[in-house]
Amino acid sequence: MNALLALSRAIDAVNRRVGRAVTWLILLAVLVSATNATVRKLFNVSSNAWLELQWYLFGAIFLLASGYTLLKNEHVRVDVLASHLSRRTQLWIEVAGVLLFLLPACGLIMWLSWPFFMDAYVNHEQSSNAGGLIRWPAKLLIPIGFALLVGAGVSHLIKCIGCLLGRCPDPRDVHTGKSAEELLAEEIAREAQQREAASHERH
Repeated sequence: MNALLALSRAIDAVNRRVGRAVTWLILLAVLVSATNATVRKLFNVSSNAWLELQWYLFGAIFLLASGYTLLKNEHVRVDVLASHLSRRTQLWIEVAGVLLFLLPACGLIMWLSWPFFMDAYVNHEQSSNAGGLIRWPAKLLIPIGFALLVGAGVSHLIKCIGCLLGRCPDPRDVHTGKSAEELLAEEIAREAQQREAASHERH
């Protein structure tokens, strides 16, 4: 089990580094989008290459951060039923979900997307839009992104089993702070209280 937990830590380290690097792609995507819109409005000049770069960056953010998102337990869940079960039963559901759904689905997508990328790479596939970009880098993101997600799934599986054996904490307890939704809700509540207090002062 120690070797498996070490493997889990190594996988998590890779996904953590990739996830942190991807945050800079968000900034780059915003700058590219803003610059492209500004140039188009001010000078009536547009470029398909810059437009395609925007969705290349969006695809990179979405795909490359998927493993990091699972590591942080931020994927959307519908736990209406599972939330009423014991934590041990929830862990067994996690194990079954990873083995029966996550890993097979991601493995299938990786297998199908590799020839999709290779065909574009070998044939030097170019965008059909005038001045567009080459396509293989965007298609390469698909197998890479799902490989990172497979790795995160394997790591999550190891940690779930380790928790069931009493060898590590529950992998779902990874939040180091409040979610964006919780922070927004608190901000709205604070503003409502401030408005109410100001209203009482006026009266």
